[in-house]
Amino acid sequence: MSANSRRSELGDFLRTRRERLDPSEHGFTIGTRRRTSGLRREELAQVAGVSVSWYTWLEQGRDINVSTQVLESIARALRLDWMERRHLFDLALDTVTIQHLTQQSLEYDNLLQSVLDSWDTCPAYAVDYKWNIVGWNSLANRVFGDYSKRSERDINLIWYVFTNPSQRMLLINWEREAKNGQALFRATSDQYADDPWFSQFIHDLSEASLEFREWWALHDIQITHGNKELNHPVVGSLFLRQTTLLIAEFPELKILLYTPLPLGNTLEKLNHLASSTYETETKEL
Repeated sequence: MSANSRRSELGDFLRTRRERLDPSEHGFTIGTRRRTSGLRREELAQVAGVSVSWYTWLEQGRDINVSTQVLESIARALRLDWMERRHLFDLALDTVTIQHLTQQSLEYDNLLQSVLDSWDTCPAYAVDYKWNIVGWNSLANRVFGDYSKRSERDINLIWYVFTNPSQRMLLINWEREAKNGQALFRATSDQYADDPWFSQFIHDLSEASLEFREWWALHDIQITHGNKELNHPVVGSLFLRQTTLLIAEFPELKILLYTPLPLGNTLEKLNHLASSTYETETKEL
């Protein structure tokens, strides 16, 4: 993402956040002649305590200097949550440089696999900074599908959720899960804004998925917390709690661990999937 693209993205984000605000909550009258959704630019500038001209230039994507103090004022005026605030700062301040290795140079040794395999009753897999799935345990294969048989694109968690019809069958709350995944992916893409891979991926997935294209334009990066409910083709309903873990030896990775909740005999069903009888039952379906 070039500097111009970053500023354009910032302008779009500010506009969409501004348009969701209720003018009456800020003391502004909503008349019949108001055409703008949410607050006008001059109203937002007034609430934030900044110059109208300066804020207008910022939203127009002009190359102007921005201080952290002013960004804090804008974040408060826009009522941003912590993820949206970080998104604002990542776009407005080109000061965070994240050193990372390319996928080709990463060497995942037996340590990662041994960590994943240590959870024999919990599905677990690891994703890199692109949200490509780079490691998994056998139970994750049996719950979410065989990763070893996926294409290069389908091994990407975000791509798979949005484009594979099986995910709409598996994920009971598919829309919530897809929006959460997109929000997390947007936060990651901010940190690697200069990596052309992200721009190409966003373009391609926007072409492949109408939902992704429409939701991406909204700039929503809020996470809706909730447990994951699955409709597994073999054992039926599974209720899981997702936890994201980091490993010091692999700082560029995240492990997504799914622990069973005391609902729907989930633990018993996971034990059944982990048993040798699973292979036979799967072939009979």
